Amino acid sequence: MNPKVVIQAGGKGSRLYPYTKVLPKPLMPVGGLPILEIVIRQLAASGFHDLVITIGHLGDMIRWCCGDGSKWGVHIEYVAEDQPRGTMGPLRQVKGLTQPFLVMNGDLLTDLDFGQFFHSHLASKAPLSIATYMKAVNISLGVLETDASDRVIGFREKPTLHFPCSMGVYGMNPDLLRLIPENQPFGFDSLMQRLLDLGIKARSVLFDGTWMDIGRPEDFQLACEVFEKRPDLFLPRHELRQAG
Repeated sequence: MNPKVVIQAGGKGSRLYPYTKVLPKPLMPVGGLPILEIVIRQLAASGFHDLVITIGHLGDMIRWCCGDGSKWGVHIEYVAEDQPRGTMGPLRQVKGLTQPFLVMNGDLLTDLDFGQFFHSHLASKAPLSIATYMKAVNISLGVLETDASDRVIGFREKPTLHFPCSMGVYGMNPDLLRLIPENQPFGFDSLMQRLLDLGIKARSVLFDGTWMDIGRPEDFQLACEVFEKRPDLFLPRHELRQAG
């Protein structure tokens, strides 16, 4: 099996404006490399060579940067969104998704082993596997715990809460494509709600390594700092030499 990987790179990156007015978010440089190139190199190192990139905002720049993928030993095709279709909507435009495949955002910095994650998806027989990261959320207020009669039964001052959050990396079976409407926006949130309504199993795969997106300026800055300190955490040494 040569599984396809669909990389979602069509968003406008509004939270990173004004940088994304002139550069699509997946091409934002991390450690001197577009973050999308880091992702592609990681996929190639994990044995994924058949890639599809969905493009929209400034998509021609992504085509120009990545080309056919041969310089990284992969084959890249492109699917252009004629209008924003959310995170899952573009999958209906991708041809050849007849076997389980990997879907991921094109702006992630993580040391997740994509190959291991995908093989665990296949072994699980689940229709959907979601790479999950335990995100700490700091609450800068005093938090009350109350019972059904509004009596205060507990109090925590500025607690840190933890939530399992989607990393934007999914193992999917092609049967799920029928749940995604054609020619209209459809996000991951909509797909999850549909799965819950239909009682279809979605599997969470908790990851305890490094993960961050670059959606906000502070996130982008942190990603740059982390990569520059430990580039070998994300790319094999021979990949770093080639990139250099």
